[in-house]
Parts: sequence; C-alpha cells; structure tokens
Amino acid sequence: MKKLTLIDKALLLKKTSLFESLDLDLLLPIADKLTPVEYDPEETVFGAGEQGNRMFLIVEGQVNLYNNQQSIVLGIKDFFGDESLFNEQPRTYAAVSKTDSTLLTLSRTNLLTIISEAPSVAVALLQVYTTATPFRSRMENKNEHS
Repeated sequence: MKKLTLIDKALLLKKTSLFESLDLDLLLPIADKLTPVEYDPEETVFGAGEQGNRMFLIVEGQVNLYNNQQSIVLGIKDFFGDESLFNEQPRTYAAVSKTDSTLLTLSRTNLLTIISEAPSVAVALLQVYTTATPFRSRMENKNEHS
C-alpha cells in the first residue's frame, strides 16, 4: 500500500459514519494523529476482555468481529473499537484480520490532545456518536454472519 498523506487520511475519515459530519478543518488534526498498522490474515487485532484505548478504521482488507453469539465481517471505510475512546471498559468482542489488512488507529490520548486544542471536536463527536450504532446493534443488523 502506498504511504497515506494527511489529506488521504482526512478523506478516509470523512467517508466513515462516525466522522462524516465533521468539517475538513476538524478532520485534519484527527488525521494527523492516525497511525497506520498492517495485519496478516488471521492475525488478532485485539481479544475480548482486553483493555482498549484506541479505535480502528479499515483502509484495506477485512476484519472479523465476534463475541460468543455472533460474528460480522467489516471492510473498507468501516470502523471498530470506537467505544474504547469513550469508556474504560474491557472489550466485549474480539477482532481478527480476515485478509491482509491496513488499519488506521486513533488512541484515546491523541483524541484528548485534539479536543484540548479544538474543543469543538468534542461537541461534534458527541453529536455523531450519539447516533452511531454500537457493536451489539451492528451485529444484530448486519446480514452477513460468518
């Protein structure tokens, strides 16, 4: 995969339901804090019960999310792990790369830095997050069960 520029990252953020309503001037500082990580097929991104402090955005590939009852496969422009930015609870599901995958990560620490520099990001994210679908609902509403 080619190296992603700041603009590439911001445009990817803009295509996700969590960030689509934010203006580019708010997305650029977030994009600047994103870290790309590559995963091989069947490589664990995180396990159920692990403490989480970052979210993931899929740039390339597919990731399988599963718990004891259900499983879904997410693809390009999907995001997961976002609940860990807003609570300090252990993860309630596991994530495993299904294919070669490139993910962008955003840590809670980086998000807090962004919010301290631009408090309007917090308001915008709260507005967006209150309408975002949590993992449980994603699993119930997704027709692709593995």
